[in-house]
Amino acid sequence: MSTRKRVALALSLVAAATAVSLTAISLASAGDEHSMTAVAAEATGRFHNLDAAKAAGYSVLVTDVNGLTCIADPHGAGGMGVHYANPAYLGDGGSIDATKPEALVYAPNADGQPKLAALEYILFGSEWTGGRNNPPTLFGQQFFYTPGQVPDGIPNRFGLPGFWSLHVWIWNPNPSGMFQPWNPGVKC
Repeated sequence: MSTRKRVALALSLVAAATAVSLTAISLASAGDEHSMTAVAAEATGRFHNLDAAKAAGYSVLVTDVNGLTCIADPHGAGGMGVHYANPAYLGDGGSIDATKPEALVYAPNADGQPKLAALEYILFGSEWTGGRNNPPTLFGQQFFYTPGQVPDGIPNRFGLPGFWSLHVWIWNPNPSGMFQPWNPGVKC
């Protein structure tokens, strides 16, 4: 094969790969929630293996201010599970990418072993220029806001500045809804 044909073939492959990537991004921002989350599921499916997730940068185990790793609602709405954050995606200037969640959420299975359950997208309040009345959205859903301090001046349970977050329960069904933060089926 001539050099000219090889270059043309290579350019065709690059164009096809770009078209596939743009299609995936388009799917993540239009259509019903299940087709949109399919893009995220495809991008994160390999993280059912926790070692693969850690190797890909999801290496920061998130704890609350009491050192708890499995996050549950103290009011009984359910649990979230164990969060592993990717520092490269946290604090990245407010970028929201369906294929790159800031954290992966693992729920303990019946044997107590971590099972990939949800994705969590996180933006620090200082990164979001839309303000409190214009929350960020992904998959057609608004992010939830967690203030840096609760009304009585006590820091939030993670000791973090205010942040926006959206959980997407694509690997473990949530009876409360795919995008709700607490899953009654998750027990810590």
